[in-house]
Amino acid sequence: MSTVLPSITDFVNGGWGRPTVDLGMALEDPATGDEIARAVATAPERIDRALAVADAAQGRIDADLLDGIATALEPLLPHIAELDTRATGVPIAQTELLGVIIAGSFRLAAAQLRAGVLREDRDGVQVHRLPLGPALCLVPWNAPAPMAAHKVANALAAGCPVILKVSELAPYSAIPFAEVVAEQVPDGMFQLVHGGAEAGAQLAADPRIRAVSFTGGLAGGRSVAAASAPLLRPAQLELGGNNPLIVLPDADTGTAARIAAELLTTLNGQWCRALGRLILPAGRKAELLAAIGEQLRALRIGDPLDPATEFGPLVHSGHRAIVRKAIAGHVHTAYGAVPDVGNYLAPTLLHGDLADEIFGPVAGVVTYDAVEEAVALANALPYGLEGYVCGTDEEAALAVASRIRAGEVKVNGSSIMSLHLMTPRPAWGWSGLGEEGTAETLRFFTGARVLGVEGRFALHRS
Repeated sequence: MSTVLPSITDFVNGGWGRPTVDLGMALEDPATGDEIARAVATAPERIDRALAVADAAQGRIDADLLDGIATALEPLLPHIAELDTRATGVPIAQTELLGVIIAGSFRLAAAQLRAGVLREDRDGVQVHRLPLGPALCLVPWNAPAPMAAHKVANALAAGCPVILKVSELAPYSAIPFAEVVAEQVPDGMFQLVHGGAEAGAQLAADPRIRAVSFTGGLAGGRSVAAASAPLLRPAQLELGGNNPLIVLPDADTGTAARIAAELLTTLNGQWCRALGRLILPAGRKAELLAAIGEQLRALRIGDPLDPATEFGPLVHSGHRAIVRKAIAGHVHTAYGAVPDVGNYLAPTLLHGDLADEIFGPVAGVVTYDAVEEAVALANALPYGLEGYVCGTDEEAALAVASRIRAGEVKVNGSSIMSLHLMTPRPAWGWSGLGEEGTAETLRFFTGARVLGVEGRFALHRS
């Protein structure tokens, strides 16, 4: 693959421009560490213009338009996957797999409109789901195009004018994505801006924004919540987690090892539902760690653009330094040989529990003697995004899973995808506010208006 990286451009008020604020940081090729561009932000006055345009925008978004966006995006999916790989270091085999979300988000939003999701009438009383108004979509760097598509498709389906701000670390795939969306939607209904925390803060603080959907870290989520609270404005926050995997005493060794290794290394460990805490039966610790180590050492580590690569570099040398600092001071074991150049960091298990999320291929290891203790360990921290249970007796494993305080708990699974296309993706505790999902995200961008003539409907009392 030899795609030239696009120039970083924004789209405001129907026109493309170059962000003019240098953020004082180089963007890197994760595989080599070489500087490839400067991290930039859209100027504050241009962001203000985007806000004014969104506030005044009016346009009809129907199912056919959303399907048209999906159709136009589909030929670009390999290109978008490569851009995400080149920005993040995530292996191309994984970014291509996630590419189904990009066009699929628009198809699913269109299907919901056709199914009448915006009308919920009750016995002659009209219930309309109406757009809240200008929507701000704040997207992380680890899966930028899929996350942008999910948020933007649902906000547009709700009828909201959208401002998309992508992470300053992974701006490239937003360009072809935005070109397609901007060409299809009415004027003012979609705009793209760039930047870091300051750009995000300017957008989130503005009362013209009527709904914010944010995926990112705990500190950023708290900032969005703090900006939204005085405005009494809804905020959808998915903030990651320090996710536990309980391996039950009857677990198959190979299955447990595979699940643990995949949870630790998918997206190079840079994903919100990654393994953070490995909870093992004390009597099987040595056996299980040996099997997990074997799985990790067998990973094909290398160039993320090679379709055979299973584990690649971290997004940026600055992020690698943060992960290394988090590991320092802990007794730990690293698995596998990584290249000498680039932002690589070997998968690592700490000898002991991990209190805080490390957004990388790092997890803590603790043991238990009784299953009650394992459940208590899983619930000991204030996060609550994802949980995992591995056991041969599925009914017993489900019973344990039902006691874990998390939005989703998978038994004998490690996929990056949800358990079901139409189930919610909730966040408990420090992992966020509200629910994402195929139906839930579209609904988030709407408010209800109830209409009817009094007396035409009455409750029947027995």
